[in-house]
Amino acid sequence: MAIDRRDFLKTAAAVSAGFAGASIDAEANLAEAPLGAKADELNAEMQQWTEKDKLLRIASCTWPIRSIFKSRGQGNQTSQELKQKYGEITMLDFPQWTKDTFPGVTHMDIFSGLFGDVTDDTMFVKRPDGGLGNFDPSSPSGRKWLEKMAAKQAATGVKCQHISNNAPTNLASADDALRKAGVDVGKKWLDGAVILGAKSVRMNSTSALGPSIRPNALTSQEQQAKGLRGDGYVRNFDIIPLLDKAIESYKEMADHGGNLGIKVTFENHWGLAADPMNIRIMLDTINHPYCEASPDFCNWEHEYMLFNGLKALAPYSHTNVHAKYWDRWGDKNDVQRSARIMLAGGFKGTFALEYEAGPLNGIEGAKYLFKEVMAALSSPVPVV
Repeated sequence: MAIDRRDFLKTAAAVSAGFAGASIDAEANLAEAPLGAKADELNAEMQQWTEKDKLLRIASCTWPIRSIFKSRGQGNQTSQELKQKYGEITMLDFPQWTKDTFPGVTHMDIFSGLFGDVTDDTMFVKRPDGGLGNFDPSSPSGRKWLEKMAAKQAATGVKCQHISNNAPTNLASADDALRKAGVDVGKKWLDGAVILGAKSVRMNSTSALGPSIRPNALTSQEQQAKGLRGDGYVRNFDIIPLLDKAIESYKEMADHGGNLGIKVTFENHWGLAADPMNIRIMLDTINHPYCEASPDFCNWEHEYMLFNGLKALAPYSHTNVHAKYWDRWGDKNDVQRSARIMLAGGFKGTFALEYEAGPLNGIEGAKYLFKEVMAALSSPVPVV
């Protein structure tokens, strides 16, 4: 019998006391939030948060510091300079890096493209051209690497909260063989995520859900020119099959993730996911407690989405978001306001420190985001 997402959230909210008090269990604090949390109630709760409570709401993020990760090649000049300044690391070093850089932070958001030992080709998928593709969590050597990573987490006390996964492809493809192959990759990553104790896994890269620019509606004249039988009004024929297939793919992955206790998530990564309403449509149609949103503060098509997109997705977001700064939005990129919108919308998960681009390098940018998010967690949330 299908599980109703709304009933699940109500039940989860009833058994969670929220994120307050010095003796609150950390994992309970990351439970689902009640939908439509009121700002005044949240402000009263926030006044009780300790420094530890706030630190539990932050996740370090591998994406902004990817330039200092060990790679197969030399890397560009910027990467070489950053490695000289900060040292070179691998994913196995990242839990300790998190502990040293952000004392008290015990959660991580880790990017799939940085998994594995780049000196061991057996951990990676072979592409048709003979080159190496993504990390393969189902390979024997890949699973051993995941076990090493889990041991590093246990030794440092730093946990994997979320995997930002770019591996699955063709999740909205009309070619069912390609679509199923993409779903199978997603399932393998969910199986691997169990070893790391991840709470959620993003499944859409920038190209996983159809073309990066989603199809537009057509005028009646354009419909006729394409041989489509419309009703004389503007209509979008091309987006429907993409939505249908994406919904089918995510439903399959959510069923698999549900059996493992891991959420699968949509991030606003271009294509279908560029529009927050499309994400809501897919989530409402899938209607699964193990399928949710993991919005990024900056991956939007235009500036009006910067805050309205977050407001639309906050009630659908429970485990992890990307607290991002990206200078493409100039002074409109207000990290604190974005974080407060998520809090006011009932978000109870972690804010991952994902500095994209700007005047700072990725390492210093992540430190800047830490201060911004901590400031948002330390001040009253306005009605938004």
